[in-house]
Amino acid sequence: MTQIQLPDKVRYIITQLEAAGYEAYAVGGCVRDSLLGREPSDWDVTTSAKPQQVKEVFRHTIDTGIQHGTVTVMLDREGFEVTTYRIDGEYEDSRHPREVVFTANLIEDLKRRDFTINAFAYNDQSGVVDAFDGMKDLDRGIIRCVGEAEERFGEDALRMLRAVRFSAQLGFTIAEDTKTAIRKLASNLQNISAERIQAELVKLLLSDHPDYMRDAYELGITKIVLPELDTAFATTQHNPHHQYTVGEHLMQSLLHIRADKSLRIAALLHDIGKPLVKTTDESGIDHFHGHVEVSEQMAVTILKRLKFDNDTIDKVQKYVRYHDDKPEPNARSVRRAINKIGAEYFLQVMEIRRADTLAQSSYQREEKLARIDEIERIYTEIMEKNQCISLKTLQITGNDLIALGVPKGKQIGAILNQLLDEVLQNPEKNVHAYLLEKAKEFVE
Repeated sequence: MTQIQLPDKVRYIITQLEAAGYEAYAVGGCVRDSLLGREPSDWDVTTSAKPQQVKEVFRHTIDTGIQHGTVTVMLDREGFEVTTYRIDGEYEDSRHPREVVFTANLIEDLKRRDFTINAFAYNDQSGVVDAFDGMKDLDRGIIRCVGEAEERFGEDALRMLRAVRFSAQLGFTIAEDTKTAIRKLASNLQNISAERIQAELVKLLLSDHPDYMRDAYELGITKIVLPELDTAFATTQHNPHHQYTVGEHLMQSLLHIRADKSLRIAALLHDIGKPLVKTTDESGIDHFHGHVEVSEQMAVTILKRLKFDNDTIDKVQKYVRYHDDKPEPNARSVRRAINKIGAEYFLQVMEIRRADTLAQSSYQREEKLARIDEIERIYTEIMEKNQCISLKTLQITGNDLIALGVPKGKQIGAILNQLLDEVLQNPEKNVHAYLLEKAKEFVE
């Protein structure tokens, strides 16, 4: 019998429910991850006890989803969801069952789960309960629906995107019958809220295989949730610097950027505007003039549509806006670039630039990468020397100018920016006395 190491608190919840005469098991993804040797992010428990009975067994509980049979049991300020075995009634909107019926039968409860590898239950007495050959799918690396795929996707359309997300997280392939059902029912994703779609897309993008977004395209999912990507996949780039379609270039970029939310999203969207600006010259070479500005606007529109938070939108906008900037690899040019982009974002923009370069053709790749290396080296040197790269570190302030008789208003900003410009050229001039004398010249 396969044994899983249950956390002490999960074992305690299960044994307390059993002592009260009920069945109880760890269920779903936590069992799957344990079988794969991964650390589960959370542990869910399923039980034959009804919510009120669960509340009687434990002193501190919270009604988190009591209409669906879920009670959160609190142990030392840590919460564990405990859900009654249930059968979902008919689904009305590709999302919500009309009614939830509690059952005393564990297998009936497992039947309503999405994929075989998520339909495991476990306790120390019974071992792993695997009613749908999930273990075989786990061994072979397959994502397969429990029972009829069309039925499962008809219950909750988001499961189609979840199939791709799980395959990306685990490096698994999606079973053919499951793929067929996705192709047939993908349009039902229009019934799913932007927030739920966003959550799955982020998990997919932060996985070890973010380029599996390509599968979402091939299965017809992005046509509904990110149609701009379909256009990108259909756009060729006949240009010495490129070897892929725009869409495939974006997939390759994702593989070369670390798993940071804003960076991965920026890698996905940095060239999303290229299809709109594509031109072809008389030699048959494609050009994409103005693609940065269009990509920036489109990225913001897409992220707002998917209900992303403002902080993520701001970062992605900045990364996309500057991803194609090419400062000269000298200190003056790099200081100006840091001033424009912001010191806190500069290296991230360089990361996008590097990923972009690695996803292009081999034409001039080594020179491009060497240039990025040199720019990053100069950036580090500038920051280590604490050179002035913004008005914050300029050794003169607006108050100094007011003391010289400059009236409050736009003129103060204009003079400070002129002085900053000089200091960006020559950092040794960032001296209060010198800048004060220079300011007097502007005032006179």
